[in-house]
Amino acid sequence: MHIRVDLFGVTRDIIGDAHLQYEAAGPVSVKALLADLKGRYPALGRLASLAVAVNSEYATDDLQLSENDEVALIPPVSGG
Repeated sequence: MHIRVDLFGVTRDIIGDAHLQYEAAGPVSVKALLADLKGRYPALGRLASLAVAVNSEYATDDLQLSENDEVALIPPVSGG
């Protein structure tokens, strides 16, 4: 299964690119995707929070991803 992961802010810095093509052998949830990415990129696990959007809508951890979904990792934003 092919999933496009769009990266913003510090997540882009951690992974080193604006996009990531994620390949899953079978069904995967948002939670499982995040766990795998945090295993590959431990600095992601050190972020205070991380919002996830799937196909431009905020998603919960239990959402099951589908072929060709677009996932966005949105780190905390500060400033005024």
